[in-house]
Amino acid sequence: MNYVMGVDIGTQSTKALLVDAQGTIIAQHRQGYSVDTPKVRWAEQWPQVWLDAVENCVAQCMVKAGVAKDQVQALCISSLYGGSGIAVDGQMTPLHPCLIWMDRRAGEQVAWVREHVDLDRLFTITGNSVDSYYGFTKMLWLKQHQPAVWAKTRYLLPPNSYINWCLTGELAVDHSSAGNIGGVYDMAARGWSETMLAALDIPLAMMPQRLLYCGEVVGGLLEDWATRLGLQAGMPVLAGGVDAAMATLAAGVTQPGNHVAMIGTSMCWGYLNQRVDAHHGLVSMPHVYNGHRDLYIFGGAITAGASVSWFREQFCQAEEQQAKASGQDSLVLLEQSAMNIPAGSEGVLFLPYLMGERSPVWDDRASGSFVGLNLYHSRIHLYRAVLEGVSFALRHNIEAGTRGAHSLDPRLIVVGGASHSDLWMQIIADVTRLPVYTIVQEVEAALGAALLAAHTVGLVSDGAMDKGWVHLALRAEPKAENVEAYDRVFAEYLKLYPALRPIMHNLQAT
Repeated sequence: MNYVMGVDIGTQSTKALLVDAQGTIIAQHRQGYSVDTPKVRWAEQWPQVWLDAVENCVAQCMVKAGVAKDQVQALCISSLYGGSGIAVDGQMTPLHPCLIWMDRRAGEQVAWVREHVDLDRLFTITGNSVDSYYGFTKMLWLKQHQPAVWAKTRYLLPPNSYINWCLTGELAVDHSSAGNIGGVYDMAARGWSETMLAALDIPLAMMPQRLLYCGEVVGGLLEDWATRLGLQAGMPVLAGGVDAAMATLAAGVTQPGNHVAMIGTSMCWGYLNQRVDAHHGLVSMPHVYNGHRDLYIFGGAITAGASVSWFREQFCQAEEQQAKASGQDSLVLLEQSAMNIPAGSEGVLFLPYLMGERSPVWDDRASGSFVGLNLYHSRIHLYRAVLEGVSFALRHNIEAGTRGAHSLDPRLIVVGGASHSDLWMQIIADVTRLPVYTIVQEVEAALGAALLAAHTVGLVSDGAMDKGWVHLALRAEPKAENVEAYDRVFAEYLKLYPALRPIMHNLQAT
């Protein structure tokens, strides 16, 4: 029997899966950690945290599975979007924490780019726009605010590229991670843009010259790492790619028009296309599968599941205590209560902009808000409003994407932690007007990485990639009475941000 290993380095945890050629998960292991937030709107992580987690998760999978190391044919690593990338010196030693996707400190650099760079040319070349979400603005922040670090920097590496270098001694960047940096990658040429790097005054030499598609092999596993991981020396390590696209692949998305919402800490809704979508406010990058042809176009909310976690931690101590006493999950208790609240939360609206917002708003100074409160409302109204607010953000992105797509499938696939909630799946179906499908199996980016590895080593054929390893199940269909109610509320939701934007910015300034 042959196996592959898929790993996903996430924002709050790393997970490894050992999978056979049919997609059966033989063993899995997860290790959690936290994001460092030393200042308001900052979010960073040291790469050693990720490397330690990868080592532990892979080694534990091998211990749990008890399979022979020579039966594991390949390893593929998916990772969170690494923003600035990891600044390393000539000896590949990290010099500074990685400014991850969630970090919003580069507002000044965004303003500089808007003033000094030809934005139409940037849009045309890179297929992306300008915001502090993008890695190139974070790189400019490092250059301005950490000149000593910048002076020593040899390369700026996405998380999976750095881990791959550690494991193989070979340096390469996958096309999905390169494209997601924005600003410095030529989408049509599938390579670094010397024109834009010069305009931004970022040295081309800081961008590793070896660019690979996500299923290509970076190198063989080094002997010392093979011993530490319980794998065979020389085993192929793939380039890997960005987690949202990898989760999309895990759901069997390989054709233009397919679309998936991944809702975890953040929300990424994306579809496959063969042309960029910069002018509709979405992000473009080469897909993790058939990346020479297909683009993964996505938009998303920074704080989706994070909004739910924040609300539960700050306001739901009663449910937390009840959960401890009863052995239930506090989210289950909240969901049971929220089911009794009508669609629209009886007049309460929530803007889920707790760390600024990505598409299609693109405002790092946007902030969250509840609107419509009165003495009648309870915490449960607010909890349901949080679920609805993230769902409205999802619809906002879908409507932006619809303007750029040739066509979209008449169904929405949802993966990630939110898919465990029956209530949330029904709200999403009602808000988006689309039937919602989820995956029968537990599906995550790590499974997409394993699928890509299996394809590379010949365990899965080209024809089988369209089906993947998963089975879809209809989870929720739009209910006419709720669709009508949510259409009215969504119209008000769209008015909120433009109305509140000056107040949000003024409050940030104070």
